[in-house]
Amino acid sequence: MTFGDSEALLAPGWAGSRASAATSDTAYLRALLDAETALTRTQASLGLAPAEAATAVDAAAELSRFDASSIALRARDGGNPVIPLVADLTQAVGGEYGAYVHRGATSQDIMDSATMLIAARTLDLVLGDLDRTERALARLAAEHRDTVMPGRTLTQHAVPTTFGLKAAGWRSLVLDARDRVSAVRGSLPAQLGGAAGTLAAFTAFGAADTQVLTAAYARELGLAEPVLPWHTLRTPIADLAGALAFTAGALGKTAVDVLTLGRTEIAEVSEGSGGGSSAMPHKANPVRATLVAAAARRAPQLAATLYGAMAAEDERPAGAWHAEWEPLRDLLRLVGGAARDTAELAEGLRVHAEVMREHLDLTHGLIVSERLAVSLAPALGRARAKELLTATAKRAVAENRPLLDLLGEEPELKDLDLVDLTDPARYTGSAGSLTDRALERR
Repeated sequence: MTFGDSEALLAPGWAGSRASAATSDTAYLRALLDAETALTRTQASLGLAPAEAATAVDAAAELSRFDASSIALRARDGGNPVIPLVADLTQAVGGEYGAYVHRGATSQDIMDSATMLIAARTLDLVLGDLDRTERALARLAAEHRDTVMPGRTLTQHAVPTTFGLKAAGWRSLVLDARDRVSAVRGSLPAQLGGAAGTLAAFTAFGAADTQVLTAAYARELGLAEPVLPWHTLRTPIADLAGALAFTAGALGKTAVDVLTLGRTEIAEVSEGSGGGSSAMPHKANPVRATLVAAAARRAPQLAATLYGAMAAEDERPAGAWHAEWEPLRDLLRLVGGAARDTAELAEGLRVHAEVMREHLDLTHGLIVSERLAVSLAPALGRARAKELLTATAKRAVAENRPLLDLLGEEPELKDLDLVDLTDPARYTGSAGSLTDRALERR
């Protein structure tokens, strides 16, 4: 039986991603060992353990010495993988320095600290892919600032908009996600509390100031210093869950728009390289967008489990903490894969401006009826303008004729520039300036 790296058969959204490697059982084992070795080094730096002990533990913590599958199976006895890992590491150190492995800590200290390391390493990768996506979307927004397309509300044509504004909106969400992920990444704390969050064992070992100890441990790990042990104060996990779920949803917005605009009968955009079908040779499926949309639909439920785990009883909980491990790793993997796929989607997206322009005429010019209602009212009066447009709109549909031609037959409109008034490209409002404003954000 194997664990971790190989379990991606049903997970094409994150398979092969850097996030997959960063959250594998091997990566988790490395993070657990990093948390243990950092603890011994911290105590040695403060005179609570011999320097030789830190050297011995560091040397023994060679990843190849430890069997993740064996540790996973033996974790059933104590309910977490730290217990068998500590036994193996202690044996590997041996001699007089084995006693300094895990000294003063509890399993949750190591597991939580390792989880924060895994999260930090994965979020760094996510941030890199969000930057790629932002750059690609900024380029699309600038290139298509004035590319006119139908705006759609409740699935129907509404008024004209521009693809540049749409891409700028996608980018805005990506930047919102980046800001949230960056804030959480910078706040991920180490965990050190001992058996019940009092650090009592460390004082027994001679630590005069446990705040200094905790700060030194956090520095060793490259994590934030916690104000308190957070064994049952799960703000870091909840904040992480929220940022990840938001990011999945933000990326999902781009994905579902691409899926809609890429339909055969719409075809206003297409993925740079679509995926094939097992049965239909002609298909070029929007695979990247599909996988991102799938991640966006899964993420909220995983985050909900993590929020539910905040109700953690006593000083160390039974079940609430344990319930976090799998959904959090799933969230990191999903978002890591979605960030990769969205970057590839944005970088390769093909925009079919000529199709967008053709679609503006699908409703015979009715897409500018709002503009006409406003523009005709001063000349005809509001009631007459509404009456005329309502009747003319019905004729345009019934007779399959352009609205411009029908309006041109009305004597009372002969002095108006109807060509200008019915041109969708002349009714995009502030789309251009809104796009410019959005692109000023860095």
